[in-house]
Amino acid sequence: MAGTMKLKPLLPLSPLPEQATTSSISRISCGLFTSLPIPHASASHRPQVSVSVAFNPRGNFDISLFDEDNDATKAEHPMPPTEGRFEVVIDNDVVTRLDLSPFQAATGIKSPSLVNPKDFLERRIGFTINYAREDPGDPRELSEFPEIRLWFVRLDATYPWLPILLDWRAGELARYAAMLVPHQMNMKMGVVFNPEALELFVMNKVFVAYSWLKHHDIPMPKLRTKDMATMLGFGIGDELYDLIDKHPLHLSSSSNEERV
Repeated sequence: MAGTMKLKPLLPLSPLPEQATTSSISRISCGLFTSLPIPHASASHRPQVSVSVAFNPRGNFDISLFDEDNDATKAEHPMPPTEGRFEVVIDNDVVTRLDLSPFQAATGIKSPSLVNPKDFLERRIGFTINYAREDPGDPRELSEFPEIRLWFVRLDATYPWLPILLDWRAGELARYAAMLVPHQMNMKMGVVFNPEALELFVMNKVFVAYSWLKHHDIPMPKLRTKDMATMLGFGIGDELYDLIDKHPLHLSSSSNEERV
């Protein structure tokens, strides 16, 4: 049975089962894709709690489970939102209707094919989710609500390159991933992603973002894409980018348009 990779991005989410398994550092052939070194720990039964969220942009994740684990490196708290970033505000009505117009209005992105990445790589994009629970006592986190996740699935399907433009250091990349990748919550670690699902998510975004940045002649597309993967705890070898460059895809101007 595959183990669970223990990372600490930004959201406290659903509780872990009474006992969690561990896994060795996973690799994909030829060293193209390697998860950064992460220690192992076991989980014990505990009540559902709200934890302090923290994330280290260097890729070092605090995975200690108990207060007495003083040897573990403590992850840093996320930085404040980037000043002047594009703020997307969604609420129950927007989520229920799968309405992407608040994203389009906040960012000015009316069409997926008519976007200049340079307009967003400095200001960045973030989300404010004003979601009122039907039951005020509902203990679920926002990423555990299927309707919210479905809104983000539609957003990601329409703008698959969006993660490269998010406000990473303020935690938006990890929050976005939590909406799309299966995960659980740990009292000390916050998000615990399913390792195989996270690998596939990161690889997908590497392919999309690198090609998209090159298509728009953005400087240092490889470095920017590597940084994105590092934020989620993965290192990408140069061999992968060499393969992409040897076999490029010609992006159609309308290839990412949503058809409804």
